[in-house]
Amino acid sequence: MFKHSILVITISLSFLGAFSQRLSDVKGNKKQEEKIAKRNKINELIRNEEEGIPAFNKQTSFQIKVNHDGNGLLYELGKMKTPYKATIFQVELGEKQHPKEQKQSSSSYGGGFTIFGKPFVYGKQNIFYQAKIGAGQQIMIGGKGNKNGVAVYGVMLGGFSAGLARPYYVEFASAGASVKRKFTEADRNLFFSADKIIGGTGLELGWKEMKFNPGVYAKGGLRFDWARFNQVVSAVEFGFTFDYYTKKVVQMVDIQGKTFFPTGYVSLVFGNRK
Repeated sequence: MFKHSILVITISLSFLGAFSQRLSDVKGNKKQEEKIAKRNKINELIRNEEEGIPAFNKQTSFQIKVNHDGNGLLYELGKMKTPYKATIFQVELGEKQHPKEQKQSSSSYGGGFTIFGKPFVYGKQNIFYQAKIGAGQQIMIGGKGNKNGVAVYGVMLGGFSAGLARPYYVEFASAGASVKRKFTEADRNLFFSADKIIGGTGLELGWKEMKFNPGVYAKGGLRFDWARFNQVVSAVEFGFTFDYYTKKVVQMVDIQGKTFFPTGYVSLVFGNRK
């Protein structure tokens, strides 16, 4: 009986060992097949582009954009026309800041540092937002020389911009209480009383008083994409944007507004291709 049990256990262990080895071989073969399939797909994409066949039908991406006078977020949709050219559509939301802006905190109520109290911008009159929609072209200038190379694209587009000016409110200490005021000529003395400023009001006020300022824009840049043959878009873009608004944009008190804004920018681009 004991010998019979030993025999059964031995046979079972042998069977399990053989099954485990077979399972390991299957997994190994599957990984190898996936690796070969991926390599063949990349080679096919390269061959198709060389023969004039678009490697992808469309691409979608998001961008984090930093301007020398503000920042923004973008969504982009691209439709491939040839291996070297795509029609692109962009939607952008951002804020434009004046070069004279300097965020600070009240030395009387916040300790003199922006990490305390309620940060504010001294002398600011309006916060200026931008909502843009545009279309243009993405054209390949230089392709990847090898799998570790970088593809270079020229990006050019233009469109319409909805400018929105929101009054900037500041909180003051007045007559033993706190008041929140935007700039008006009647409140000029209070608005510039630095010793009475408590801080800014953040996103609390001014939304119902926003004024619409329509405009147009154009932009051009160079995009450096280090993942050209992958389904993932990974790139950085450098360029210039030119904004024109139909009415003067006033951002700071006693500083004349303007209608034309040339802006340098850098964007981090990430997304996918299909």
